[in-house]
Amino acid sequence: MASTDNVYFILTKNPEYSYSCKAGGIFYMSEHKYKLESKKSSPALKLTVVSVNSGIGIPRDLEASNLERLSVDEVELLQALSDDAERLKWFREKVALQTARPLDKGAAVTVEEDGKKLRGIIRYIGPIIEKSRFHPIPGVFFGIELQEPDRGKGNTDGKYQQKRFFQCEKDCGIFAPFNRVIPVSQSMHEPSSQTEELQLGDRVTYFINNKCRHGMVLDLLDIDGQQFVQISTDKDESGKTGGEVKVPLDMVAKGEVPAEPDKMDVDTPLETDTDDLYTGLSLNSMVEVTLGTRTAYGIVRWIGNLPDRSETMVGLELEEDIGVSDGTFKNQRYFTCLWKRALFVKMSSCRPDSRFQSVSTSHNEKMQVEDTVDQTDHSTDELQTVPPISTEQVNQLLIGRMRGIQGHCNSCYMDAALFGLFSCSSVLDSMLFKSTTPQDAPIQKTLLSDIVNPLRSKGFVEARHVMKLRQQLQKHGYSKSFTTDEKDPEEFLSVIMHHILALDPLLKLSAAGKVQESYCYQIFLDQNHSLVLPTVQQLLEHSFHSAGLKLAEVPSCLILQMPRFGKKFKMFDKIIPSLELDITDLLSEGPQQCILCGTLARVECIDCFKDPVFSPTGFKVFCRKCWEQVHCHSQRRNHKPVTLEIPEGYIGRKNPHTITRDKLELFAVLCIETSHYVSFVKYGPNSEDWIFFDSMADRQGEMDGFNIPEVQACPEVGKYLEMSPAELANQAPRDMKGVAKRLFCDAYMYLYQSTTMCLYR
Repeated sequence: MASTDNVYFILTKNPEYSYSCKAGGIFYMSEHKYKLESKKSSPALKLTVVSVNSGIGIPRDLEASNLERLSVDEVELLQALSDDAERLKWFREKVALQTARPLDKGAAVTVEEDGKKLRGIIRYIGPIIEKSRFHPIPGVFFGIELQEPDRGKGNTDGKYQQKRFFQCEKDCGIFAPFNRVIPVSQSMHEPSSQTEELQLGDRVTYFINNKCRHGMVLDLLDIDGQQFVQISTDKDESGKTGGEVKVPLDMVAKGEVPAEPDKMDVDTPLETDTDDLYTGLSLNSMVEVTLGTRTAYGIVRWIGNLPDRSETMVGLELEEDIGVSDGTFKNQRYFTCLWKRALFVKMSSCRPDSRFQSVSTSHNEKMQVEDTVDQTDHSTDELQTVPPISTEQVNQLLIGRMRGIQGHCNSCYMDAALFGLFSCSSVLDSMLFKSTTPQDAPIQKTLLSDIVNPLRSKGFVEARHVMKLRQQLQKHGYSKSFTTDEKDPEEFLSVIMHHILALDPLLKLSAAGKVQESYCYQIFLDQNHSLVLPTVQQLLEHSFHSAGLKLAEVPSCLILQMPRFGKKFKMFDKIIPSLELDITDLLSEGPQQCILCGTLARVECIDCFKDPVFSPTGFKVFCRKCWEQVHCHSQRRNHKPVTLEIPEGYIGRKNPHTITRDKLELFAVLCIETSHYVSFVKYGPNSEDWIFFDSMADRQGEMDGFNIPEVQACPEVGKYLEMSPAELANQAPRDMKGVAKRLFCDAYMYLYQSTTMCLYR
């Protein structure tokens, strides 16, 4: 498959000097090399690229002006087409390519076969030939199972060249490239002489009872073989604004057909007096617009005039996939967003987002009114289960403004903690479902139903829901200032886990034969440490060593507070996150391997902890033989061994190769700067899979306004984590790219999980 490490292009014009490169050919170069070459300010810039369809891979110098960028999925879709000319044709067509990108298994489609359009369901998406020298990027095909009345009109049972890709009856399957596949909701008649082919978002004129009306195309439907257009109306039959109608295709004309002045409703705004509503709207304003019977919410990404339109128009990036493009209008790009998130409407049709109309002076009063919903007993209500946001869902659900948890009135400590704990991890989901007292059940229900589930299903939690939780905590007497004052995340987590939900302690520490329990662990260091640019692994080991601690068992979730004096004074300028925390040597029980020969360890030497001969830091365990050899040295003769507890099953074994290391996985980091908490989440397996969340990234209005939360991708974090300690030490914080500086320099709390303890995995 195509690699994200490369940059891909399609050649749009035949070069004059080369007969081996043709328009429509797909080429690539490394992203690193592209960044270097594209910095050259030459009007005739040439890029050194390689054809993806050449088995030889000879570099070619092609003019950058004749190359257009392709995304990885566009490359894979175009590779399914047979020749360069066809690829260029469908690349320029755009609509079919963009329509195919979001298609998924189970989607109802029509597929063109021998000039006929057949109904079917997508059962497979992917390559059907093996990757090889001559097919380095196999094209993506759609495997479709035909449905009645078209069953039996195919040519396969789900196999291609004797390899099975999906299962269906004989001659009920078809493999087809994207240009022959159309979603059922967009299938239409071929355009007739009276009616142009319609697209979602087109302005149209339709006729009901011989009256001419106007609206916008929302959907194209095939109902029992007859074609209909679903239209968002400017005015319905009774003269009211808004609404939807289904009109036969032959009663719809594309564009706004001229009519008598008293019948033209095109420019009628949604409200009788909207001047005050949309005056002052600007880029990034949050607005809502009525689409038929529903309200769509979005952010203004573009303002201006469109061809053949006299009124001011806006381009909206919607919160849901109910738009018509990715920021293009009639093949012209005005802004960029995800496919089906863009919608172009009249500015007069937009209203400020009513969900945040607490911009009015009553906002703070509304937020502070105590919520009495929790007076009834909800303990018998059925609890809905929503799994964490998956790696594949992060871009769609979380990235952007008005995403995550909305902050309000010093809530950032709680917002950052809740986002870090629950957005992409399930390690503490047990606390959401465990039985609790009737008094505390409403708090648990608020946490689950009003915060965690909306965060995972919609990617957004309104400030009022967090305020409701804070009011409930305050009402139950845990703090008189939960609704107003800033607090520490560990204080909030302790109240929720211990006092409210009576969760079993996450951490069990063994010290001098006694077990201590807690929910978080504060790292303390002795004054003799030599750490300058420490990893979390080193900090934890040093802290355990100086305090004489061990883990009594592997924790499901390990919450570590970094060493600092209060919120302002940090012990280290930078801390390197340990993506994996190896706790094997921190356990009080369990088999361990000798650090020198690898056989079963029998003793531990506390005095060797800081001996740089073996490694700069870390616990040192030895077999008997290695212990004796190491401690023959005069500098170590006074060291005292501590006998390790060996599980019965391992006694007598000399070579414990079956021993597995106990490791925890980093999934979130809470950071603090000038009393403001934010969080980073490691949401996927790749090095660049990091997101940054700030519940108060921006603000609308002044004292009576509201905060705008934002989640942004921060792949730059992965780049810094790949650096050596020496390289990282030389990075000046002010010069670090993106938000990486905040992770390395402002870390307050690290959250680790045992992947075997997570639900839904």
